[in-house]
Amino acid sequence: MSEQLPCACSPQGGSGKPEHPGFFRKGGWLCLALPAWVVLYMVIHRLSEWIAFGLFGLTPKSHLGEAVAFFFYDVPKVLLLLTLVVFIVTFLQSFISPMKVRDALSKRGTGLGNAFASIFGILTPFCSCSAVPLFIGFLRAGVPLGVTFSFLVAAPMINEVALGMLLAMFGWKIALIYAGTGLAIAFLSGLILGRLRMEAHLEGWVQDALKAPAMGDSEEEILTFPMRIDQAIQGVKDIVGKVWPFILAGIAVGALIHGYVPESFMAGLLGKKSWYSVPLAVAVGVPLYSNAAGVLPIVEALLGKGAALGSTLAFMMAVIGLSLPETVILRRVMRPKLIATFIGVVALGILLVGYLFNALF
Repeated sequence: MSEQLPCACSPQGGSGKPEHPGFFRKGGWLCLALPAWVVLYMVIHRLSEWIAFGLFGLTPKSHLGEAVAFFFYDVPKVLLLLTLVVFIVTFLQSFISPMKVRDALSKRGTGLGNAFASIFGILTPFCSCSAVPLFIGFLRAGVPLGVTFSFLVAAPMINEVALGMLLAMFGWKIALIYAGTGLAIAFLSGLILGRLRMEAHLEGWVQDALKAPAMGDSEEEILTFPMRIDQAIQGVKDIVGKVWPFILAGIAVGALIHGYVPESFMAGLLGKKSWYSVPLAVAVGVPLYSNAAGVLPIVEALLGKGAALGSTLAFMMAVIGLSLPETVILRRVMRPKLIATFIGVVALGILLVGYLFNALF
């Protein structure tokens, strides 16, 4: 008789004795949670129509009715997708250490290092709270400034949450286009910034920190499966708990666009034939403070109203990759000239991507 292997739904291993006392309590519930998630996701559309046209008594195909239905459809849809994506990503990220990423990048030279840094940027969490220590840690480990910039561009712009949400909402083609162009921008931006040799434009305290001996890293904790599940749950609480106001705001804007903005107006403003559509999209996107989850409902509404793919991608990249709050955080480690150069190089890459895809699609 073949040996029966333990599964993630079982509280015990092949020996018949519990290997982890809290295993079923912390992991076994996933066997029930996933079917419940699927059922909820399947009934969202009907539920949104019942709320808008049944409960509120709004007229189908009316501006207000369509806007309200869009809002009550997208809120649970985006929150469910975000919860699933964040849970999976945080669980997988428990296997990836920022120290290992830093050490791997420090062994790569220019070019190859930029490529690796851009790819690592997708896999490694990066936000304003971690910008300063990651930036300093990479430089102190010997990672060239240009390689570090490739990481800084890729991490927020092509983060795993953005890709997961794009894949779920728009399909693999748009997700692949976004990932490929984002990687290209991160790679080339870091390569150009590295060639400019702008280390002297780091803040003085950063340059002093680079001269000090690096502190040894503490021994990494070996995580068990229940501990990784706990991290994933905490990741959902932290991320979804912080971004839900932006999600509601983004969906509200998307609902107004979906219900009230004529297709002809949006096509004229952000369409292929308007030469100013791409720079306008970037100019509008940079001051906005949002994230992938918050901006995707707006992207969904823009595409639905006839906005060009290139202009819409440029808008999304500007919001996520060149947000004003991230720039304020980076001001703590960079002098204005370096920040301005960084923004200019990345913005130029976004503009080129926008014009390219407006011409191709």
